[in-house]
Amino acid sequence: MPDTPPQDGRRSRWTEHRRARREDLIGAAVEAVRSTGPDFAVDDVARSAGVSKTVIYRYFSDKDELVDAVLERISDTVLLPRLLGEIVREHGDDRAALRAVITAFVALIEDEPELHRFAYAHTGRSGRADLVAATEHRIADALAGLFAERLEAAGRPSGAARTWAYGLVGMVQLTSHWWATTRPVPAGELVEQLVALADGGLGSLLPPRA
Repeated sequence: MPDTPPQDGRRSRWTEHRRARREDLIGAAVEAVRSTGPDFAVDDVARSAGVSKTVIYRYFSDKDELVDAVLERISDTVLLPRLLGEIVREHGDDRAALRAVITAFVALIEDEPELHRFAYAHTGRSGRADLVAATEHRIADALAGLFAERLEAAGRPSGAARTWAYGLVGMVQLTSHWWATTRPVPAGELVEQLVALADGGLGSLLPPRA
């Protein structure tokens, strides 16, 4: 006799069906945010998905759980791929690398204004995971790793790498969030202003590229 009973194929198929259905509903919720803004209602998601609100609540215990799922989808499929992709991509020099990463962040606000508003409207919710902060941490940690490598390769202490990385992410995030609400300058000018500030600081702190 086998040590464990064979897996129930029907149960496995049902589990996969529920997972796929839930993912479809999250996608519908993202589209509802794009069309109605950060104050979307569950009814908006139901209309986007072409189902009743009752169906939504079969897969999500309440709206908070749905919001968490939408935030996670935005982080995993919109924010992180673009930003981490630019961080790891090879660029000609440090200024070009900074410009690419900052441009990617500002472009996200330009391309997905409602998703950006939604994400930051739900930061710091009481008792809920702050997925925006978690995304910012992942970006800052990736930058910190690159800064630390440069310092260590030059035989210098790397303890400040994380401080500089978090400072850079905080500067870009807060400035871009302010800019998104007032648009005092064109996006390209905002990017160049941030690049000048960031490069002016890091240029005097990081050792030259090997």
